[in-house]
Amino acid sequence: MRNKLVLLLALVALFVYSARAVQVVINESGQQTVPSSLTSKSYNPLTFTPVADPKEFSEMVDLLQEKLGGKCLSCTDEFFAECSNLVKPGRGITNNEYTENGKWMDGWESKRKRDAGHDSAILKLGLAGIIKGVDIDTNNFIGNYPYYASLDAANVEEGKDTDVQSIEWTNILPKVPLKATSQHLLKIDPRFYATKFTHVKLHIYPDGGVARLRIYGDVTYDLRKASGSVVDVAAVQNGGVAIACSDQHFGVKSNLLAPGRGVNMGDGWETKRRRGAGNDWVIIKLGATCTEIDKIEVDTAHFKGNYPDTCSVEGNYLEDSHGADIALGWQEVLPKTKLQAHTQHYFSGKQLSDYARNTKINYVRLNIFPDGGVSRFRVWCKV
Repeated sequence: MRNKLVLLLALVALFVYSARAVQVVINESGQQTVPSSLTSKSYNPLTFTPVADPKEFSEMVDLLQEKLGGKCLSCTDEFFAECSNLVKPGRGITNNEYTENGKWMDGWESKRKRDAGHDSAILKLGLAGIIKGVDIDTNNFIGNYPYYASLDAANVEEGKDTDVQSIEWTNILPKVPLKATSQHLLKIDPRFYATKFTHVKLHIYPDGGVARLRIYGDVTYDLRKASGSVVDVAAVQNGGVAIACSDQHFGVKSNLLAPGRGVNMGDGWETKRRRGAGNDWVIIKLGATCTEIDKIEVDTAHFKGNYPDTCSVEGNYLEDSHGADIALGWQEVLPKTKLQAHTQHYFSGKQLSDYARNTKINYVRLNIFPDGGVSRFRVWCKV
């Protein structure tokens, strides 16, 4: 009996040891090295998966985006273009403007390295979360892009990132080749899908420029602290995600759930002009299941000649693996209602259906008629 117990404990220890996330160190030449304490049998190299269609990240949040608070804390060099550009919206632009240091580039660009080593940048995520994918975008960098890049991540306590040199990093994306003026969409190793991160460190080899860095994943949030309170469960900081829409020609759907009011017309969701029958719509996965919706807000801030004429809201309850069921079972939450330009519209009480006040809902669909733009969309309910 004693021998069986010892054998069982040994097997458990072996499983835990081999399944843990391995920290890979990248040296100055960009080569991966494994801690000497690990043998070749226990070391599982990091994997990554190239993604052809950006829609694979459509149900994730860009945790690093500037409007959520993402920012560059430091970098080894930013002679030609500032590291802060990495978190800005869009893919970056190009023009013929020159500064005293050379041609202006809309991204982060270091000077040409004449000695050993490589460049790196440390960035703080706007929202802490589980990292599942990245986009290293070299848009407009043609003769000056890095040949390779890798990514580290860390979970740092709030306020403890002032000394960036003391941060303990874990490599989550091994050294990967880059191409000129291209998006590099990559899923990271699934072993990190249960790990919360707050900061990332982008390595480029040996130097050069990157236009934008996107960190896709799931926001880590805990609404238990708000138990019994009314919370906006559509807000991105509370786990809300815009997962699908009919069109986003002028403004992306994720803008709807961002903090604060929109800063301009480009900071909202806007569709192209509809010339045929039908209407536009967006589907939002709520951060928590509602059993009673308290209030809904539809904000058309800055949309004056292009706001929707009317809107309606529907609700649904679906399991996580919704699949094709996303098209079925929608019930009325807010009937078709007239909207105004540049206005915060609030709907509550008897304006909402009985279904909205008595049924479990974890998905909502905002319908706009026939087309146009909405700046922000909020759904408050008691959690």
